[in-house]
Amino acid sequence: MLAAAVLGRDTEAPRLTADDGMTLDAVSGEILDVSPHLIIVEDDDGEERRMVIAPWATAWHGASLPPADLPIGARVVIRALRSGTVVDRIWANITRMTGIILGISGKRDLTIELDCGPHRGRRSVVVPYRSSGRIRVRHPQLEAGYLFDAIGLMDAGTALAHIPATSQPPYRAKSVPPPPPAFRGVQSKISGAAAWGDFTEPGVTYPMLESADADCEDTGRSCAGLPYLSVGSMLFVRNVCDGRANALPIIGCGCITGRFCDRCLECGTSPRGRLVEMSATSYVELGGDLIKGCFNARVGLG
Repeated sequence: MLAAAVLGRDTEAPRLTADDGMTLDAVSGEILDVSPHLIIVEDDDGEERRMVIAPWATAWHGASLPPADLPIGARVVIRALRSGTVVDRIWANITRMTGIILGISGKRDLTIELDCGPHRGRRSVVVPYRSSGRIRVRHPQLEAGYLFDAIGLMDAGTALAHIPATSQPPYRAKSVPPPPPAFRGVQSKISGAAAWGDFTEPGVTYPMLESADADCEDTGRSCAGLPYLSVGSMLFVRNVCDGRANALPIIGCGCITGRFCDRCLECGTSPRGRLVEMSATSYVELGGDLIKGCFNARVGLG
């Protein structure tokens, strides 16, 4: 904010629409009531929101289903049109489980202990037997020291992994490939993948922060050749799949995000490296689908 005041800039740049001119809004909260044509949600600010469900709208609660079949009390993220009044897509009780595998137990249903980074601590994840084949296809190294990334449901306080969010990197979490020297610090805009995570504050977490600024000794790793920035910087993030863009604040350290040197395969193949991890609502407003887990992105400071 101080930099914006000195330079005469707005603290937050206006959000850009896609090529079709349509803006998206994201609403998160708890379902109070739902019918085939209307959903009532108590949002995160404690306000009641009555929203019309579009005829084409779909929902996800472990699988695709009609919005009217969602359970009352479910925690939802809603993609909405027309200034947040018309429901286009709903994800219910969705969660993402991203971290470093510490250990695995169980024979049929697997329990995986994850290190989700110093800011999020440890987390237990259950991989139900019916989902284990799909998870293992894209995560062949289910052993300590490797990265894990899945999407699933919260069920009575238990995180259930249903689908892999990405293909598991082949290296151990401590062996992140270095960025290509030719690209380090040269580009004003950097291309890669944008992902989302289980946090509610609007903004992004970013891998390349000074450890003192981020209060994290584990930061500063990325194979994407990102520049060092500080917490509070406004980062311009564009979804290159549909043209939506926004300036979002860096709210914390993406020390786990930076360990993923993978590619996003939405609308083409991105260069290697996760650039940012976004809150679910920020991700949805930029056109992301929470089930797909990433979009091809470009980031920069302006």
